Amino acid sequence: MSNENSKSGLSHEKIETSNFLMIVLILLVLLVGGMVEIVPLFFQKSTTEPIKGIAPYTPLQLAGRDIYTREGCYNCHSQMIRPFRAETLRYGHYSVAGESVYDHPFQWGSKRTGPDLARVGAKYSDEWHRIHLTNPRDLVPESNMPAYPWLEKTPVDAASMPAHMTALRRVGVPYTDAQISQASEELKGKTELDATIAYLQVLGLALK
Repeated sequence: MSNENSKSGLSHEKIETSNFLMIVLILLVLLVGGMVEIVPLFFQKSTTEPIKGIAPYTPLQLAGRDIYTREGCYNCHSQMIRPFRAETLRYGHYSVAGESVYDHPFQWGSKRTGPDLARVGAKYSDEWHRIHLTNPRDLVPESNMPAYPWLEKTPVDAASMPAHMTALRRVGVPYTDAQISQASEELKGKTELDATIAYLQVLGLALK
């Protein structure tokens, strides 16, 4: 019995006095714990299947999402409504994973310097967004959002869209060959401002 205790004590002592061994064991525990929590999500319909009404972005909406990401809009505007009464009363139905199955990466976040945009779709007219993005203070005098006047003058990069949509199809977005082949043509004559507005106008329409 004493031998067993001494062996147990020796093993504990060895772990506690070896930085390398302690780090390895901590990382192993974190890895196993993370897998137990995360792996089941890959097999739940609520997290892997789109909710009713969700469709892949059109080429114009997808271009707008890329611009939204490029300009760092997600740094100030969350697209996640949390399941708390104060949140749902202010913004509407809380966000669910099925809304973002076609988003790579998704735009959920915790910071809200500006208003939440998860349910902004169809809330304002295209013209409102056009003015707001060109100079926010024309509509909201107290706004500290930067202006994006160059979007109206910059054409959308239509040539790169088929390759972008093909890459998204590889990770599960169900774009057809026809949609991909027609993407560049659909974007001809469109500006980055048109694309950004198209993206904003579709946010949150499927779930109210």
